[in-house]
Amino acid sequence: MTTLEQITVQDIIKDSLKKAISYQDYRTLVHQLVEDESTSGNEKTEPLVNYTMLNDRRMKRWDKTVKVSEDIKERFANFNGNVTWLVITESWCGDAAHVIPVLNKLAELSEHIDLKLVFRDENDELMNQFLTNGGRAIAKLIMIDNITGDVVNTFGPRPSEATQMVNDYKAEHGTLTPEFKEDLQVWYNKNKGQNIIEDMVGLLEL
Repeated sequence: MTTLEQITVQDIIKDSLKKAISYQDYRTLVHQLVEDESTSGNEKTEPLVNYTMLNDRRMKRWDKTVKVSEDIKERFANFNGNVTWLVITESWCGDAAHVIPVLNKLAELSEHIDLKLVFRDENDELMNQFLTNGGRAIAKLIMIDNITGDVVNTFGPRPSEATQMVNDYKAEHGTLTPEFKEDLQVWYNKNKGQNIIEDMVGLLEL
């Protein structure tokens, strides 16, 4: 990556950070969308409105039930970096509703991690810098060094085990069916965020 390209990516990130919100503000906003029978994003279809309602419930549940072991709590408490976790999301995204509450639990364990969220459809330039296999898949976490402004790492749109499930299914069937998507939701519910925690420990090299 050339210096010019690096500056451009950093500028895009800086611009997006100006529009970023906290997790609590995101939860409040999503709940308000449900009250208004609406959804974030450019498309305001009935299915997406329904997904937003479902995701509000999911996040509320995960906020209460995600468990982090004492070992992991200690590792995060001892993290001495200085990073922002900038997450690209939309209220209708099922993966985001499972992933982001867990990221919030982890970010709360360290004073050196600042979790911020931005909406995909309001940040085209940012999203286009962090595509997954050419697609605008979310949730996408961009880990930024707050001192240098460099992108240290990325995560998403799904935790590693779920990503393997998706890749294996696509390789065999070509596309994701509604039945597979239900199976994926079952996996998230059984795993209870633990694979996300493992992935983030690896990302931070804790």
